[in-house]
Amino acid sequence: MLPVVALVGRPNVGKSTLFNALTRTRDALVADVPGLTRDRKYGYTRVGPRSCVVVDTGGLVEAMEGVERLMAEQTLKAVEEADRVLLVVDARQGCVPADEHVAAVLRRSGKTVVVVANKAESLDPELAAADFHQLGFGAPVAVSAAHASGIEALMTRAVEGLPVPEESTDEGTAAAGEIRVAVVGRPNVGKSTLINRLLGEERLVAFDQPGTTRDTVLVPFERDGQRYTLIDTAGVRRRARVSDAVEKFSIVKTLQAIEEANVVIGVLDAHDTIAEQDASLLGLIAEQGRALVIAVNKWDGIPPDQRDAIRDGLDLRLDFLGFAPVHFISARHGTGVGELMGSVQSAYRAAMRELPTKELTAALEQAVAMHQPPLVRGRRIKLRYAHQGGRNPPVVVIHGNQTQHVPDAYRRYLENHFRQAFRLKGTPMRIEFRTDENPYAGRRNVLTPRQQRKRQRLIRNRRAGKGKR
Repeated sequence: MLPVVALVGRPNVGKSTLFNALTRTRDALVADVPGLTRDRKYGYTRVGPRSCVVVDTGGLVEAMEGVERLMAEQTLKAVEEADRVLLVVDARQGCVPADEHVAAVLRRSGKTVVVVANKAESLDPELAAADFHQLGFGAPVAVSAAHASGIEALMTRAVEGLPVPEESTDEGTAAAGEIRVAVVGRPNVGKSTLINRLLGEERLVAFDQPGTTRDTVLVPFERDGQRYTLIDTAGVRRRARVSDAVEKFSIVKTLQAIEEANVVIGVLDAHDTIAEQDASLLGLIAEQGRALVIAVNKWDGIPPDQRDAIRDGLDLRLDFLGFAPVHFISARHGTGVGELMGSVQSAYRAAMRELPTKELTAALEQAVAMHQPPLVRGRRIKLRYAHQGGRNPPVVVIHGNQTQHVPDAYRRYLENHFRQAFRLKGTPMRIEFRTDENPYAGRRNVLTPRQQRKRQRLIRNRRAGKGKR
């Protein structure tokens, strides 16, 4: 399972800024105001080849009244579910009594704690961390979250000693040829009912009450000769509404299931409007690079005159997921479920597809011929060739000159072109640009081949008397 790392500290020490730096997003709201973060916020980060779940928390204070008490409860829940805790402190202010209070709380938790001396830009790292040795958690790590400095060393230290999952064929890891499918969504949208329909039996408890599923459940089965492992997950609801002592782990479990899956079925309720929670969860799936199929459940109960309005709402709110096929199904009656699994297979094949270098380069040349890259300081960006850099999701690496200046709009254009050229339906894809090195850079008095030919022509002309006027 993915390790869980929680960011804890007093208010306004830069926890949310560090969260954004770790996840390479702007998901956490950041401002120079204490107490801005109140709920737990979850995201992914990567340390070398392995991923981690990162949890941002509200500030812990000694005098807890009103909303501060609720914030503290959320923070303590994050500490309980974490494998490592990062105690974030302010290197410019030094160790203050509020830091000592947070350290005492973490000491009672029994968790392994790493002290992070944030805001250490323009400070000597050893001097920035020296004042925090007294907290008793070993050598602090000096970072600057605002400048993304020291992040790699911090996370290497944070996951040190945690077990790395080994490849196996037990129920925790898919066997060769098996497709792992995670079924995710808000509570009571019909995830367990959908899995029971696929299995043809009441394998999972399905009840008209939110929160029936409490943990991830792995169910192997075979359909049309293809083996699957279905992963049923607990419903993800807004953290402000999570109070049950067991349900607090549901978000972490769901994120871990997404990481382990090959394909994710995002289940929506046709009777509810698409909420920010739905869009956020589906966006996390796309960010993680997982193939995605969207299932709008309970479609049989929608009057025909309302269906077009629901489709329009989906197109509007989920326009950033244009690669994902959408199916309108009834898990209870089985309507549309067969087509749903057909899309799951297609999405898996697209995510795992091998893209030959020759065909990728030909598609790149076609895209450039149809719409050239923009000019940068009067010089055209040149994209020379492409090759595959990874699968699940497909990664296309493009080599050329000045590729660091390729605008986001042109990147999206190339993504759409490759997706259509190779029929990559159901999976996100990533494009990486690499600028080829100039072999003559840094070498003085060395002519390029073109300059050498021009010089030789001048010499021949002069010897023949054509160079004189």
